[in-house]
Amino acid sequence: MTGPHRAIAAIRVAVRRALAQIEQVKQGGLVLVACSGGADSLALAAAVAFEAPRGGLSAGAVIVDHDLQEGSLAVAERAADQCRRLGLDPVEVVTVQVGSSGPGPGSGSGSGSGPEARARDARYHAFEDVLERFGAVAVLLGHTRDDQAEQVLLGLARGSGARSLSGMPARRGPYVRPLLGVARTTTLAACEAAGLTAWVDPHNSDPAYGRVRARALLPVLETELGPGTVAALARSADLLREDADALDGLAVQARSELSELGSCWVEAAALLRLPRAIRTRVWRLLALEAGCSPGALIFTHIESLDTLVTCWRGQGPIDLPGHVQGSRTDGRVLVAGTRQVE
Repeated sequence: MTGPHRAIAAIRVAVRRALAQIEQVKQGGLVLVACSGGADSLALAAAVAFEAPRGGLSAGAVIVDHDLQEGSLAVAERAADQCRRLGLDPVEVVTVQVGSSGPGPGSGSGSGSGPEARARDARYHAFEDVLERFGAVAVLLGHTRDDQAEQVLLGLARGSGARSLSGMPARRGPYVRPLLGVARTTTLAACEAAGLTAWVDPHNSDPAYGRVRARALLPVLETELGPGTVAALARSADLLREDADALDGLAVQARSELSELGSCWVEAAALLRLPRAIRTRVWRLLALEAGCSPGALIFTHIESLDTLVTCWRGQGPIDLPGHVQGSRTDGRVLVAGTRQVE
């Protein structure tokens, strides 16, 4: 008796490992697959439908219609039908309005207010609503190793730091990404082997989007630098995430110690004594506490704040997004909303 196609088997193994972690949290809980109808999420849905009952979990799906393309609802309904045929239940189609608000909860990394970011924010708000309504323990996302490599490339192109280059975590809160170690070619092969009809999003071939341009570079890198380059980029993200987590933890500790001074003001000398890798993270924490949006806060803002202790020449307040200012007076610095700045 022959087993499943090797692509199907590879995805099932990845899903089994991810579900085992969820099983430890809540035996018998409901997990939801975020399914767009594309090859990645459809292959994930099929694997979850197979593995979840074997792991003591029930499984459903949530399909988000962003209403950004003609016929988008029909695409969502086709994805829902395929999920139901796979045995997933419940299967929920949610139509969202893509507005102009800042990054939403769960997005993992605020990355501005462009159309992709707004669509992602609306999508995650929908996930959170469905999580609550159905009492689900997790939403499984179909990001692959190729998506991770694209994230690293985009971060490099933007001159981002370790946190941005660390890409997407395998798990953050209720959001789980079982396929970060699986190649996109594997999800395509799995859908073909299973007879699943994957939707091809026209946005995925539109060069107006940075991620599409980054995606086009991956096969070039594999050809020019050698096979395994994409996997190496994704592996770099994992390594950088460990470093970024450690540095973030030290920054939180340093921020806590600075606050023991009993005031929202911070001694400039105390900040200057911190290693730069920690100090810049403390600046970010101070800015976020004051009301800056994570997606709007960029490297140049942090660099400007750092001049308050590294290159102080009596300069005036530094304006930050969200009506926040950084300033220095009498050897102390303050990052606060403009209404708080005295």
